[in-house]
Amino acid sequence: MTVLEKSGTDIRFISKVKESQDSKYEYSDSELNEIGTEYCTHGDKVYAEPIPKVFRDCNGVFMYDSEGTPYLDLEMWFASCNLGYKNKRIRDAVVDQIDTLPQISSHFLYDYKVLLSEKIAKANIKRFGEKGRVHFNVGGSQATEDALKLVRNYTHKNRVFSFFGGFHGRTLGASCLTAGYRYRKPFGHFADEAHFVPYPYCFRCPYGKKCDSCNYYCVQQLRREFEDNCAGLYDHSSKDCAFGAFFVEPVQGSGGYIVPPKGYFKELKKVLDDFGVLFVADEIQMGFYRTGKLWSIEHFDVKPDVITFGKSLTNGLNPLAGMWAREEIINPEVWPNGRTHSTFCNNPVGMRAGYEVMKTFEEHDFETEVANKGKYFLDGLKTLERKHKRIGTVDGLGLALRIECVTEDGYTPDPGLLHKIMEESLKGDLTYRGKKCGIILNKGSHYNNSITLVPAVTISYDEIDMAIELIDQLFTRVS
Repeated sequence: MTVLEKSGTDIRFISKVKESQDSKYEYSDSELNEIGTEYCTHGDKVYAEPIPKVFRDCNGVFMYDSEGTPYLDLEMWFASCNLGYKNKRIRDAVVDQIDTLPQISSHFLYDYKVLLSEKIAKANIKRFGEKGRVHFNVGGSQATEDALKLVRNYTHKNRVFSFFGGFHGRTLGASCLTAGYRYRKPFGHFADEAHFVPYPYCFRCPYGKKCDSCNYYCVQQLRREFEDNCAGLYDHSSKDCAFGAFFVEPVQGSGGYIVPPKGYFKELKKVLDDFGVLFVADEIQMGFYRTGKLWSIEHFDVKPDVITFGKSLTNGLNPLAGMWAREEIINPEVWPNGRTHSTFCNNPVGMRAGYEVMKTFEEHDFETEVANKGKYFLDGLKTLERKHKRIGTVDGLGLALRIECVTEDGYTPDPGLLHKIMEESLKGDLTYRGKKCGIILNKGSHYNNSITLVPAVTISYDEIDMAIELIDQLFTRVS
């Protein structure tokens, strides 16, 4: 079996005697796929691959297939494992919780729910100067649902804004905020569908403007809609707005890891404040130091009214998500018992994992580390952009990075090229330092042509070098 090990700052392959798949695993890959084809729904699969890849092990930033071939993972379970697979500190905490108090009803109180809430609330006091409270649920979509209820409860408004290219979940309420029609069309009419606004996607500006000279034209267009008495957004006679909130991904995730101009959200927040609209920051994918800050909205000098979070809160070891909101929006007099609830929303295993994740972030300078690693990674991608004309642009913030696949003209989106790259990446026949390996990539974007890179924030510089070399091999192979 071939595995990768780290020695100091160096990565080296270690060759071991290959074990027979039949003797190690009860079922072969083909048998698992055959059983899955007959008995598993396909509705919960993200990508429609005819024969899904089977993996058997993971560690750090690598996944291993049935042959023991290592795959450098630049997806990390869609940003759910920011601290790497099999993180010993978090794993040990979870085992201790299972041995101590693994189950308890939400009727009762226990230590780690309180302590995790305190950590998140105090972190936001430090960052935004705002007292607030934390409310938990079991997944990102549920956190979005809870935030929608919170907004309606506080503002008594059903309508909200969201961005084209945004993704906030697949439950019915969250689907109303998710721009892609393909997520909604099988399920009928959505009466409360969001009012969608163009995201500041400057490489492909929907208004045909240039970022350095447009004076935030897209924000001014939204302001004009508010100021137009016939546009239906605002009643100027009563000073009453039809909308309760704007749900924002500060860096778009499924939209393709698009980073907006530095001052964009400050300008947008001015408009929202002028017309009484709450600012909800969706940090489900970009939170927990993905971009080099605890919350990605911190990069843009804006104070949110509500934050939703999930995914890497437990480093993928247990479903847990939630929301934080300012005190006046979520205090018990405004948001009393039973406003929204899930049986497993305060589960102790998730709370313990989340507490350990937050402690880990407090004890290390991830802000500096992720910023430096992100710059190093992006510099490597820019080298590839200069080398391969089928790379239209690369960009990123911290370790949220993207590569746009384009045709020979250097601009036209090429989803076919992306599909070929994704296929080749999982064959396990790339090479690094003379040994066989693979790479796991994510994809997204408005035009289905972008590779989105989601490495663990613990990735080493040597592993980043490996990523650049393997991506170089992929573009050379398919171009």
